[in-house]
Amino acid sequence: MSWTGPGVVTLPSGVRVRGRRLGTPGSPADRAVVLGRGPLPPWPARRVRWPDFWVPPDRDDVLAALTEALEQARAGDQVEVACRGGVGRTGTALAALAVLDGVPAADALRWVRREYAPRAVETPWQRRWLRTLHR
Repeated sequence: MSWTGPGVVTLPSGVRVRGRRLGTPGSPADRAVVLGRGPLPPWPARRVRWPDFWVPPDRDDVLAALTEALEQARAGDQVEVACRGGVGRTGTALAALAVLDGVPAADALRWVRREYAPRAVETPWQRRWLRTLHR
């Protein structure tokens, strides 16, 4: 089944994932990666530490969560990433998913701003963190 709706982006492989702001209405997902604090959705979710406007303090944990989310999406699950505002951390995580799916790290910022939100990846350190990712 093809997932469509607000915040759903198509990664280079054709896999779809959703980014959204926590607490906003949305169709149920099969899985979620929740970035930082905020309400958990009523479906299965994995929370990772990620302070607002910063980068994740545990790189390995967030990359493991995003890799797992990508694998679940490839298997057909409807997967979302979400944070309190739905722009900075969510945009950075979506760009990281794109890198894990084949977008060169140097192109990830342009990709997420075109496909998800023009203001995605809000801070210079989030942009710098993205450039350090590799497939």
